[in-house]
Amino acid sequence: MIRAVTIRGFKSIQEASIELGRLNCFIGANGVGKSNVLEALGVLGAAANGVVDDESLLRRGVRAGLPRLYKSSFAAHQTPVHIGVGAVGSENEEYRVSLWNPLESPEPAWSYKTEFLRDEKIEIVTRGPRSNKNLRPQAGLAALKLVDLPAENRAAQLMNLLQSYAIYCPNTPSLRGLISDQQPRTPVGLSGGGLAEGFQSLQQFLAGSEGGEVVLDEVLELIDWVADVEATSYGASLVSSKVPRTKLMLKFTDRYMAKSRNELTAYDASEGALYILFCAVLCLLPQAPKICAVDNLDQALNPRLLTRLTARLAGWLMRADPERQLLFTAHNPAALDGLQLSDPEVRLFAVERNSEGMTVFRRIALSGELLAMNKEFPLSRLWMMGHLGAVPNV
Repeated sequence: MIRAVTIRGFKSIQEASIELGRLNCFIGANGVGKSNVLEALGVLGAAANGVVDDESLLRRGVRAGLPRLYKSSFAAHQTPVHIGVGAVGSENEEYRVSLWNPLESPEPAWSYKTEFLRDEKIEIVTRGPRSNKNLRPQAGLAALKLVDLPAENRAAQLMNLLQSYAIYCPNTPSLRGLISDQQPRTPVGLSGGGLAEGFQSLQQFLAGSEGGEVVLDEVLELIDWVADVEATSYGASLVSSKVPRTKLMLKFTDRYMAKSRNELTAYDASEGALYILFCAVLCLLPQAPKICAVDNLDQALNPRLLTRLTARLAGWLMRADPERQLLFTAHNPAALDGLQLSDPEVRLFAVERNSEGMTVFRRIALSGELLAMNKEFPLSRLWMMGHLGAVPNV
């Protein structure tokens, strides 16, 4: 599990250190830099995989752009030469890099200026500007060293976590299977493509695991009109021939409709139902990344449904793997009411810009004062009232 992330000179983040839990929610006004912390981890994941270029960033859900768009730029401060990102694991294992690309004549791939990898005992890679002159500067050294490390080595495990990290931003057409996912993955693409295959895998996995039926019931309980969901290759008769469709389709059985006409596919089903299934697949399946992010988790969800979903996420992650983590951003206050902040592994971060425009992060913990106010008002109301910060100045 990644316990801390450090970021320097990346987009609106001049400098930040964030201590993570299992479930991490980032709230704040539009444009304050919530997504930037997710993308900084994506840059680090690309570096851990050995190359940082547009292709490797897009594969992780990071928006590709010119170096001038990645580097911090504030009127009162000099533009940093390097972007620095690092992560520390549960046993103090650490990987960090500083990356460089000229602003005026950018290269296809960023250069590694420094790179450092250690496990809980020893340093494995220490690379500086003057070291390893025979190594290509656009190639990561730590990624090459992985072949020499046993699978149980904590540094190797940290690198594998970072390499698999991705930012998911599902959209309704991809979830419905109407368009292809530009970044397909197992068990589900970054835009939600392949949801039918992912849900089928989830059903099979839960059917073969202890208590799996109970967990599947927990998922389907969040979709109150559904009697059953299955993935089928015989759904063509349920949609118009003019509708584009994949071979495998999700089929929903509506508990309220007449039995002769109570089946519909993902094309006609509520988009909220699709988002619920997407989150379940991502949190519960072993094939999903052990650490990932969802940008705008709250889209397409009714506020009360969103509260119930966020209340389930930490338990789903824990069931899948005690080391599994999720980061997500949200704008809907209802997301906060599902967070059990008494659990130290569930963390809420207020994201704001300071007087110089720099993104700053502040963990919101259950202090005595906040607990007293929370007895009278839910967290969603306290946020709307301004007691948690992270609101726009409008």
